[in-house]
Amino acid sequence: MPYISDTPSETSIDSTHDVQEERRRLHHDAEVVIVGAGVLGSALAVALADQGRSVILLEKSLKEPDRIVGELLQPGGVEALRKLGLRHCLDDIDAVTVKGYGVFFYGSPVEIPYPANAVEQLESQQHEKSNGTTTRAEGRSFHHGRFISKLRAAALSHPNVTVVETEVTEPIIAQSELTQRIIGVQTLTKKVQKDYFFGALTIVADGYNSKFRKTYSSATPVSKSKFWGLELQHESCPLPMPMHGHVILSDTAPILLYQIGSHETRALVDIPENTPSASLAQGGVKSHLHKVVLPTLPEQVRATFADAIERGQLRSMPNSCLPATINRTPGLALLGDALNMRHPLTGGGMTVALNDVVLLQSLLDPAIVPDLDNTQLVLKQFKSFHWQRKNLTAVINILAQALYSLFAANDPQMKYLQKGCFRYFQLGGNCIDGPVGLLAGIIRQPFVLFYHFFAVAFLSIWVMLCEQGVLSALTGWSAVQGVLIFYKACLVLLPYIWAEVKS
Repeated sequence: MPYISDTPSETSIDSTHDVQEERRRLHHDAEVVIVGAGVLGSALAVALADQGRSVILLEKSLKEPDRIVGELLQPGGVEALRKLGLRHCLDDIDAVTVKGYGVFFYGSPVEIPYPANAVEQLESQQHEKSNGTTTRAEGRSFHHGRFISKLRAAALSHPNVTVVETEVTEPIIAQSELTQRIIGVQTLTKKVQKDYFFGALTIVADGYNSKFRKTYSSATPVSKSKFWGLELQHESCPLPMPMHGHVILSDTAPILLYQIGSHETRALVDIPENTPSASLAQGGVKSHLHKVVLPTLPEQVRATFADAIERGQLRSMPNSCLPATINRTPGLALLGDALNMRHPLTGGGMTVALNDVVLLQSLLDPAIVPDLDNTQLVLKQFKSFHWQRKNLTAVINILAQALYSLFAANDPQMKYLQKGCFRYFQLGGNCIDGPVGLLAGIIRQPFVLFYHFFAVAFLSIWVMLCEQGVLSALTGWSAVQGVLIFYKACLVLLPYIWAEVKS
């Protein structure tokens, strides 16, 4: 009787890889076809390939992308990279260590470091150094394109992944009496050659402007503002709090400043739709930046910011909100920004994407789903994915939308809520660790968000009572104001909670 090994030999493994590679290269056939080689697409290709899956990764252009968002990775995203074995993708790209945030409220600063002792620490931070001090979480900021290039390089070097530069045009649908199943995609290579790529599962991660979303999702993105980005020379505008993201809050919508390299600092200015000072009649966006935004910035940044405006290197990106929906199409799933978006104010997009990859890798493990052609089982796993991801994504989505709604508003009750939020941060301790732990993707408990938000609401009412004095309290006007402040707090938070619950 011949000897049969329980585990395949190296030769048989190589043979299997060769067969899979040939099928991908010659027949354009794999277990998984991924559309879009961005953060999620590239990381997912490697994650599934690590499990032995055969993967085809399609991307319209493999040139290094140049974007003004997706440049800050929260500690929760760094930890997800480590779990995926892709932590090295942050090396050799001139990434900058991020230790927390600096919030400037009408010029008054408060430092908000990432927590050392959050309720739920990331695995890599759940230990103490030998000298008895606690390790704090850290994020990274960088040029977006350099990070994407490293992720793509990881996919290109994987023996189970074939990367193809081609533009996806439409899905391939296999029709039967019972169902319509997606079995791959049609593409256009070099704008002339039609190609076809087949897979048991097609994953679409083609970004915020997805071609597939209208057909395969009931949700529609909503955008009420744009981020206008400038790149500042870091040497001529050292930030007040090095290795921190800066959030500038005043009478304008929020402004972000953060270093993205040894020599570059990114400025992102949120401009809501129909802002009068940014209208063409008032001189357009440049005039708004000069007259409205420039005076609110820290003194040491202003000259370099003004110079960047004059150089005319302005680019914009819509700030979109899109609630996630359950993937129900046999053979196809939307992921990344094609599935779910939130305002980029809190820099949570990449952290959500990479944690989605970690979760999906476990749910589609070959031990659980041996055959991706089993569409009913795959759809069941995607339903589990939708609800399990909410422990993290609901927190980041709600926080991003609620904070933007709060700090972009300009009515009296919202102004008190803004003051209350800043005073809350000034208290320090858990009043900082809790909120920034949520923002960083460290604390993954929606109730903690609920608790801190309404603690801010009650502190805002106290701030109002202290400002208005005893006389106002005796007349009852303060009581009316207090009710209105609490009501506004509910209007800011509860709709986003409901959006997560019902989606």
